[in-house]
Amino acid sequence: MELSKRLQTIVNNIDKCDSIADIGTDHGYVPIYCVKNEICSKAIASDINKGPIEKAKFNVAMDGLEKSIECRLGPGLSTLKENEVEAVVIAGMGGNLTRDILLEDIDKIKKCSFIILQPAQNPEVLREFLYSSKFEVLDEDICFDEGKYYELFKVRFNESNKPLEIDDSIYFEVSPIILKKNNETFISFINSKISKYESILSFIKEDTIHAKQKRAELEVKISKLKEIL
Repeated sequence: MELSKRLQTIVNNIDKCDSIADIGTDHGYVPIYCVKNEICSKAIASDINKGPIEKAKFNVAMDGLEKSIECRLGPGLSTLKENEVEAVVIAGMGGNLTRDILLEDIDKIKKCSFIILQPAQNPEVLREFLYSSKFEVLDEDICFDEGKYYELFKVRFNESNKPLEIDDSIYFEVSPIILKKNNETFISFINSKISKYESILSFIKEDTIHAKQKRAELEVKISKLKEIL
C-alpha cells in the first residue's frame, strides 16, 4: 500500500506497539498500513461519519484484516474504552477541534505510550495548548502534500510535565522543535508564511486605526520570521 506524504508522515512517527486507534480514519489507510507492516498487531478505525467507516470496512475486508482491525462509528474518542489501546492517532481536523477532543475524553488517553496529532488547520492553536499543558511533546514533524503543509505532534500525557518556556508567540506558528532540525521542508514552510503575510500586507490600503494595527502586526511577524531564517 502506497500512502500519501501526509499519511506516510503519520506512520513514520508511530512506534512499534500492540494497538492503535485512528480517530478520523476516513478510508482506514493508517490502521491497515500499520497492521500489514507489523507496526501494531491490532487497531481501531474510528470516524464520526458513516460513509468513511463503510469505506474503511470495505478496505479492511479487501485486505482480510477483519480480525485485526475493528471499525467504529462515533465522534472523537467516544468510541474507545479507557486503556483499550496503546496509542492514538488524531488527524485531519482543525487544531481547535483536536484540542477539544483531547480534553473531552482525557482519561481515555492518559496511559497511552504516545499520541500522534496532525491537524489540517490551525496548528498554532494546538501547539499553544500543548506547550502550556500536561502533554509532553516528544517530537514534531512537517510534510508538504498536494500543495499544503501539514504539521505533526507526537505527545503523551504526563501529569508532572512542565509547560515549555516560549519567549515569543511567533514560536506557536513556527515550531522551535522542528527549527532545530534544519529541515528543508520547514524552511520552505517559513518562507511560504513570509510570502503569505507580505501578500496580505500589500492589500491593506486603508488608513484606519484597525488597518494601521494590522499592518504593524504583519510587519512584526514578517521581521521575526526573516530573523528565524
